[in-house]
Amino acid sequence: MNKEEIKELFKNKGLDAIGIASVGPYYELKEILEEKVNKGLVTGMEEPDIEKRINPKLIMEDAASIIVCAFPYHIEQENESNISKYCYGLDYHLVIKEKLNNLCEEIKEVDESFNYKIFADNGPLVDRYLAYLAGIGYYGINNNLITDKYGSYVFIGYIVNNYDLEPDNPTSKTCIKCNKCVKYCPGNALEGNYKMDPKKCVSFITQKKEELTSEEVEKMKKNKSIFGCDICQQVCPHNKDICETNIKEFNTNLITTLSEEEINNISNKEFKRRYKDRAFSWRGRNIIKRNIDILKEKSMKR
Repeated sequence: MNKEEIKELFKNKGLDAIGIASVGPYYELKEILEEKVNKGLVTGMEEPDIEKRINPKLIMEDAASIIVCAFPYHIEQENESNISKYCYGLDYHLVIKEKLNNLCEEIKEVDESFNYKIFADNGPLVDRYLAYLAGIGYYGINNNLITDKYGSYVFIGYIVNNYDLEPDNPTSKTCIKCNKCVKYCPGNALEGNYKMDPKKCVSFITQKKEELTSEEVEKMKKNKSIFGCDICQQVCPHNKDICETNIKEFNTNLITTLSEEEINNISNKEFKRRYKDRAFSWRGRNIIKRNIDILKEKSMKR
């Protein structure tokens, strides 16, 4: 299958934010990643080997191109929520892998020589950078990838494969740099120059396993979320008048609030059983309970 046929296949499945990235190596990215490491602007969740983050051929020897796809998850929510919007639907890791695997198997039915590896926020490569290279979107000051149709409310999946597909070009559009994300970030994580300290990000803090510092607790109290943080996306003008997701796994059977009473009365094992197919479950009940207790303490002091 050629590039146009592959894109058409994806679009027929409702995935219209798709592009092709080259296999690098991405030496221009290497400098950025090295600077982050040297300045301590990493969380420890990243792949530690920078060479693996810039060279897809270390993932797959015969890699010739990367098919990149954005999966929208925005849905209008009128009721108050205490978890990040990306957690409302089913776990995006599972959804993306299944959808991409089904598409790859369709390609393989046409051409048995098609070789591929699928990643959904679990691979060494920098998925937002791949999406930028593939022309799917552009970086915001808040480091999120912004797409025209879905704003920054997108997950990114990619397929390292052995098809020599012509790469797409990055878009010339840029963030309008209004700096609202910088102003309203509860963790003061954003510097306003496309750089950020991820360890100050409240989304990271709500998922941090180690004991929180008093400063981190205060940052959490500036937000009402017990898991994740959407402030920089909520205030972003690029997220005005965007399309809602057309992916049923992200717009049906939603969970927008976790009950304090429920969390207090179930075991970690039961929590995992109930929520194993949800993105907020990976850290377990104890972290969620800790966060609930922090915000409860805040409300009791009012």
